[in-house]
Amino acid sequence: MSESEILYYPENEYQKEFDATVIKSNKDENYVVLDRTLFYKEGGGQPADKGNLFWNDHETHVADVQKEHGEIRHYVDGSVPEEGVEVHGQINWERRYSHMRMHTAQHVVSMVVLDMYDASTAGNQVHEDRSRIDFEPADFDEEDLEAIEKEVNRIIDEDISLDKSEMDRDVLEEKTEEGRTNLDLIPSHIDPLRAVKIGDIDICPCGGTHVDSTGELEEFNIEERKSKGQDVERIIFSLK
Repeated sequence: MSESEILYYPENEYQKEFDATVIKSNKDENYVVLDRTLFYKEGGGQPADKGNLFWNDHETHVADVQKEHGEIRHYVDGSVPEEGVEVHGQINWERRYSHMRMHTAQHVVSMVVLDMYDASTAGNQVHEDRSRIDFEPADFDEEDLEAIEKEVNRIIDEDISLDKSEMDRDVLEEKTEEGRTNLDLIPSHIDPLRAVKIGDIDICPCGGTHVDSTGELEEFNIEERKSKGQDVERIIFSLK
């Protein structure tokens, strides 16, 4: 197993380029493992980063990043650099920043809906243009959606700072509101956990990338509501 230092962790999401060494090269499956990386691996409802690796007058496109068998594997579309090669990595910043904004918006919406309607987040998926959250138990009407949208935009307008840091698991479990997230899904051996805190209104464990303040979300809009079964409601939203 090859370990990689995660450079965006816990609060370095705004760095766009980095240098690293290839510690594993698999040309049969078109992936490399680096000793350090800024690329976000897919997980937690957030897609992987994309970008490019440069070395010795060569360039290859990073099309996907997954954690498999304990390794962060960067899958490439072009040539695969050899083990031991020094590479310069560059992430697709527009894609990364869109996901940062959307993932932070998901936290705000999940917090608002839990507080206003006692509905927990049953699942979520972040995209660049639109994202979705499933809530349970929930049965929203148009007035509910307007109230959610209004409260989320109020929090955005307040431009509340986010804090991302490591925290002892037992402390974070105590601070996280019941129903806010399912800590049981996080393997018990992971300790400490990365905590994402929005001012003094929300805190929960999360390994995703986030902006530094709610003001960066600009404007939240609910685009659609869908019923996904008994007591499960899906909200699809966008940001300005």
